[in-house]
Amino acid sequence: MQQLFKNIKGDRLIWAIVALLAIVSFLPVYSAASNLAYKGGDGNTFAFFVKHFMHLFLGFAIMYGVHKIPYRYFKGLSLIMIPVVLVLLGLTMLQGTTIAGASASRWIQIPFVGVSFQTSTFAAVVLMVYVSRYMSKIKDKHVTFKESIMPLWLPVFLVLVLILPSNFSTAAIIFLMVTILVFIGGYPVRYLGIIMGLGIVALTMFIMFAKLTSGPLNVKVTTWENRIKNYSNDEDTEADYQIQKAKIAIASGGIKGVGPGKSIQKNFLPQSSSDFIFAIIIEEYGLLGGFFIMILYLWLLFRIVIVSQKADTVFGKLLVLGVGLPIVFQALINMAVAVELFPVTGQTLPLVSSGGTSIWMTCLAIGVILSVSAHRQEIIQQESIEENPLEILSETI
Repeated sequence: MQQLFKNIKGDRLIWAIVALLAIVSFLPVYSAASNLAYKGGDGNTFAFFVKHFMHLFLGFAIMYGVHKIPYRYFKGLSLIMIPVVLVLLGLTMLQGTTIAGASASRWIQIPFVGVSFQTSTFAAVVLMVYVSRYMSKIKDKHVTFKESIMPLWLPVFLVLVLILPSNFSTAAIIFLMVTILVFIGGYPVRYLGIIMGLGIVALTMFIMFAKLTSGPLNVKVTTWENRIKNYSNDEDTEADYQIQKAKIAIASGGIKGVGPGKSIQKNFLPQSSSDFIFAIIIEEYGLLGGFFIMILYLWLLFRIVIVSQKADTVFGKLLVLGVGLPIVFQALINMAVAVELFPVTGQTLPLVSSGGTSIWMTCLAIGVILSVSAHRQEIIQQESIEENPLEILSETI
């Protein structure tokens, strides 16, 4: 164990925050999973506990492995992985999966393993690395809008087009995060205005086309409209069921909560262990538990900014922000949905909600951040050795 800790590099506080979030997740997921266990299974709630543990174990293995890779290698890997991501997204879309008549082609089955994988979350991480690479490449250079279309915006829009029909919220978050990243990277604001205008026009055309059809796309767009209407409508409707149950859970929790495993609304919320896990946490652990979770994510945001500022290259700075900001942003959206500050999106609470792909891709992104941080530590150690070679030699002896 001691040898393992010696091999752990990077920002120790980020390691601690991630470990805390993982540990905190076990009891809420175990509690909320009872609904799934009794309604869709044999009542074995411990199986969900073990499954969540395995997802986290594999996630931490991914994080550990990725953080040992020198972050400069991610530049080349992003170029290789963009075509792979497009192929995976294309295969996912071609499956034509529908739920309640709506397009739901989000997962792809991994052959011989029997595990489903949500390709859009993997695509988001790869795309942010790719955009970071491009923005670091053109830093302090004059690039015209025309010159940036093919290398920057074409891959972005191809990814968004393949994700949008089945997962509007993920596509919107990716577009927003890419926009923020290129703005931070110094991309001209007037060019960004053009891109955002083109994005709005493309989305409008997609919605108009979907409304003219009678298939899964039409059902999906109608679902988006209903969610927005329900959010802006104060009347209680059947479609507003999840939000109402989430608010009851939060109101029941009070300051200290009803206690671990004693949630009532977990039996009524369809996505109690994933999309609405935050509501269950507040019901069982109260506002104190909810604030604790929020503080952990804000603390993670603070450390991400610190690591970015200390990175020794422009690519390192943008890379940390590119893969780190979406984690915190997704967490804030999930919490905002639970308290009805935002329409229902289907976004999970990173590292806390159940679900393999979400955990693995979050750990992948954090591993990238830790790789940048570890490189900074290596530089400091090398400088220390060069300044005090005799002192370092005596310590090793």
